[in-house]
Amino acid sequence: QVQLVESGGGLVQPGGSLRLSCAASGIIFSIYDMGWYRQAPGKPREVVAEITSGRSTKYTDSVKGRFTISRDNAKMTVDLQMNSLKFEDTAVYYCHARPPPVVGQPPISYWGQGTQVTVSS
Repeated sequence: QVQLVESGGGLVQPGGSLRLSCAASGIIFSIYDMGWYRQAPGKPREVVAEITSGRSTKYTDSVKGRFTISRDNAKMTVDLQMNSLKFEDTAVYYCHARPPPVVGQPPISYWGQGTQVTVSS
């Protein structure tokens, strides 16, 4: 059974930092592409950052230079270090796992339950 468990969310003031962590189980973690998504109230879910099995990273423009995604294959965790947080970063943050594609089969996605990040003064 695949499980993705997020932790590290909370309330922080603008300009502050938080570190989110996602612990995975039930998957061959090292071959999965991992990512963090977020969903603010009334808005669609959007990708924040992704890290491939080969450790290539990609960020949405609004977080470049402020957020850093990293992974530890031995611990089966993926972290998101968030610095210089802004009001608009407030959202529920979700961990995402995607296995290598298989020809002829639909793509598979696994999601965590989400962790709330609130940036407020």
